[in-house]
Amino acid sequence: MLNLTGVSKTYPGGMHALQDIHLDVPRGMFGLLGPNGAGKSSLMRTIATLQQPDCGSITFNGIDILKDKTALRRTLGYLPQEFGAYPRTSALAMLKHLAALKGIHGSQQEQVVENLLVKTNLWDARNKSIDKFSGGMKQRYGIAQALLGNPALLIVDEPTAGLDPAERRRFQNILAEVGEETVVILSTHIVDDVKELCSQVAIMGRGCILKVGEPLQMIREMNGRLWTQVVEREEVAEVRARRTVLSTRLKAGAIEIRVLSDTQPESMQPAAPELEDVYFSTLIAHNLTDNLE
Repeated sequence: MLNLTGVSKTYPGGMHALQDIHLDVPRGMFGLLGPNGAGKSSLMRTIATLQQPDCGSITFNGIDILKDKTALRRTLGYLPQEFGAYPRTSALAMLKHLAALKGIHGSQQEQVVENLLVKTNLWDARNKSIDKFSGGMKQRYGIAQALLGNPALLIVDEPTAGLDPAERRRFQNILAEVGEETVVILSTHIVDDVKELCSQVAIMGRGCILKVGEPLQMIREMNGRLWTQVVEREEVAEVRARRTVLSTRLKAGAIEIRVLSDTQPESMQPAAPELEDVYFSTLIAHNLTDNLE
C-alpha cells in the first residue's frame, strides 16, 4: 500500500505543482488521469524520490520514502515521460548494465534480460544502438528497464505515447500481468488506457486530486444524466451557451454533442456514460474548462 498525506510542492516562481495531496494506492492497477499540466509528472517524480515535497508524508509498505529513499529505490520500477540512454549502447548491453546495478548477475541476468526483450518485442533489435531506435522502440526499451528486478512499486508516466495500436495492446497486457502482484501507478491523459486497465482511478487537475474511485462506480453515478444529439457545426456554440456540453465528436459530417443534465433536454436522447464523460464533467465541476478546448 502506498500512502500520501498532505503532500505539496511549489516550484520557484510560485507555481503550485502539488496542493495537499491525500491518496491511498492499493495493490493493483491505479490510474492517475488528468490533462497536461495537471501535476501528474510532478507527483510521480515525488513518489519516485526524484524531488522532495515541501511538506507531507509518503509511505510504501511501511517505508518512509522521504527519509529512506534507498529502501524505496530497491523496490521501485520507474518509466518517466522522458528518459535518456548512453549513446552508441545497445538495448541488450544497457539492460545488462542496469540489471547488474540491481544485483542481478550471471545466468539469472541473461534469462531476465532476454525475457524482458522478448516481452517488449525488442529481441530482434537487441544489438541495435538505443539512440537509433524509433520513438516507439525507445518507449518499449523504457518499459523493459522499468520492469527489471520485479519491482514492488511500478510507476509509468504517459507510457503509451508513441506506441502504435499493437504495441499499446502488448504494453497493456504486460501491465495487467504485473499489476496482479504489484502496486502499479499509470499516469496518463489517455482515458482509454485507464478504462481498460485500472480498478481504481484518481482524476487530477491544477495540482489537486479532484476525484477518486472505481471507474465503473463513477460511470454508474452518471446514469440518467447524460444526453446526446447530432447537430450541425454552426449550432454547437448555441448549445454550449445553454447547456453543459462535455464533449463533441465528428459524426458523418455533423457533430455529436454529449450534454450533462439532471433532466432530459428537448430534442436530446439518453446516452450511455463512459469514463471520458466522468473525466470531462469533473474538470468542468472544478472550473477547468480551459482543458476542454
